[in-house]
Amino acid sequence: MNKPWQPDQEFEKRIASRLLDVLIRAGLIGVLAALCYVVFAPFMTLMAWALILAITLYPLHRSLARKIGGRQGLAATIVVISGGLLIVTPTALLMNSFGSSIHDFVSAVQHNTLEIPAPRKGIEEWPIVGKRIHDVWSKAHTDLPGVVESMQPKIGELARKALSIVASIGLGMLQFLASFIIAGILMAYGEAGTRGSRAIFERVVGRERGGSFARLSTATIRAVAQGVIGIAFVQATLVGLALVVAGVPWAGVLAAITLVLSVAQVPALIVILPSIGYIWWSGNYSNGAAIAYTILLLLSGMADNVLKPLMLGRGVDAPMPVVLLGALGGMATGGILGMFVGATLLALGYQIFMSWVASNPDSNAAAPKTDSEETT
Repeated sequence: MNKPWQPDQEFEKRIASRLLDVLIRAGLIGVLAALCYVVFAPFMTLMAWALILAITLYPLHRSLARKIGGRQGLAATIVVISGGLLIVTPTALLMNSFGSSIHDFVSAVQHNTLEIPAPRKGIEEWPIVGKRIHDVWSKAHTDLPGVVESMQPKIGELARKALSIVASIGLGMLQFLASFIIAGILMAYGEAGTRGSRAIFERVVGRERGGSFARLSTATIRAVAQGVIGIAFVQATLVGLALVVAGVPWAGVLAAITLVLSVAQVPALIVILPSIGYIWWSGNYSNGAAIAYTILLLLSGMADNVLKPLMLGRGVDAPMPVVLLGALGGMATGGILGMFVGATLLALGYQIFMSWVASNPDSNAAAPKTDSEETT
């Protein structure tokens, strides 16, 4: 007669003890990860920008290091100092010009020396807003102090917003310079960083695909950086030349503003449309010249629509629409930094999906015979 089955209590105790050990270790690791995130969170954006800058500028750093005898630290220092001067100098000049313009405007309003020209004919006939603009403009032309006094609360609010914008720009520049310095340190240890990133990818996705995924991430970040910074520089140059040819005042300042707006992915039409309005309403241009300069400015302002598809996907082992959609979606959710993250994630997701499709076990199966093959 068979004995009834008796559970092995000793075995159950060992399993329960092992499971408790695993849960405690997992909990401790989770707590440690959460604490590390809390400590690192204030520097997350700074380190992300530093990593993006290091990846983007590393080919330049490596080329410079080869020319000076392989001194990685000196090459990184030269790149950081040169980049800092190229960024800080024009920004300081632009901010100084902006501050001087605001100071002169406020001083002219306070001393009642600001002259507002009379509104041009035809403005009152504009749809919806024409009459209101004409009335405010006419009142400012005849009684500017009264207009300023009536708009005092709004002017104060605009002044506070302008100061907050200037402060945010200054803080952003300091953060960018700090990330540039950290990027120089990362570039000085670029070889070790490359091996470390490749090892991380190999640990996550396997040795066979780790290297290709690391190269794809690097190429995507560089392509987006070129597609943002490079295109912004080209477009600002084209807009500046068009403004100089058209004879629009303050062409250099407007070109610098276009550069900043293009980097922030704001359409250059914000600068182009007022310039076109000046050409048509200043009375200094004939109709033919105004039409020609309008076309020239519109073409230069929309140059990024042609350059972005060409630059964003270059050198990346993923279709250009994938990189472009990832960059635009990331920018919509996370700003300029999200542009790099979104493009990289979507490119990696595309490669993983296509690798899964290519590994279909039925793809190598024998194809069914056609009717002609059966008859033969």
